[in-house]
Amino acid sequence: MSASLGKALQILVRLGAGPASLDDLAGALGVHKTTVLRLLRTLAEDHFVYRDGNHRYHLGATVFELASRGLDQREVRGIAAPHLAVFNAEHGRTTHLSELVGSEIVYIDKLESHDHVRMASRIGLRAPVHSTAAGKVLVADLSPAELEQVLGGVEFTRATPNTLVTREDYLAELARVREQGWAHDREENERSINCISAPVRSASGRAVAAVSVSVPDIVMSYDQLVELVPSLLAVTDRISRDHGWQPPTTSKSVTTSKGRPA
Repeated sequence: MSASLGKALQILVRLGAGPASLDDLAGALGVHKTTVLRLLRTLAEDHFVYRDGNHRYHLGATVFELASRGLDQREVRGIAAPHLAVFNAEHGRTTHLSELVGSEIVYIDKLESHDHVRMASRIGLRAPVHSTAAGKVLVADLSPAELEQVLGGVEFTRATPNTLVTREDYLAELARVREQGWAHDREENERSINCISAPVRSASGRAVAAVSVSVPDIVMSYDQLVELVPSLLAVTDRISRDHGWQPPTTSKSVTTSKGRPA
């Protein structure tokens, strides 16, 4: 298995230098054409390579997608860090930066609250997409095909009485997130913990990360937390701009879940 993986990676590296025929690839790898053909078929199934009308192989769409995401993910934490530090200093609440990994989110940065209450989350910890505000923000931005792929791995496990546990309810929630531009988790992932989240966008306009603010209700009520939405959207806007995003020329006003302009 490791030898086959190594040969497949060598094929991708060779195609990075330009299109190649089956004979070219077999010669470059020093193996029989049937071995290379078997590997090419496997790579083509997931769009890592494709064959043109002249029977020459090229790098496929999946390679370019992964490269784009890799660049976004490598840069976003460093770009966000100074903005999140200012935000956290001003508001003093637990602040996370998250990315979508498969059908979960992973925390890639965390700034602690200024009070004595500490959250159990940590950098590197994974969390469900269906019960977290950050998960909703990141999933809401996916294309229909990407959304179907992610939802295929979601079990909709109930964490609290407020957790969304049906696909229909979750899709309706995602529609609200797209409309208002931010998401909430109202004691859906942990009892007594409320959270709001907004997307960080790259130059492509895709949501590559999410900033979230989590507060126990003994420290701040949900209604008080929602009052931070304008500040949260302002900081994600600044991070996104530094990440190359250009906002649309027209924008809509933000509305809180209580129905008033933010």
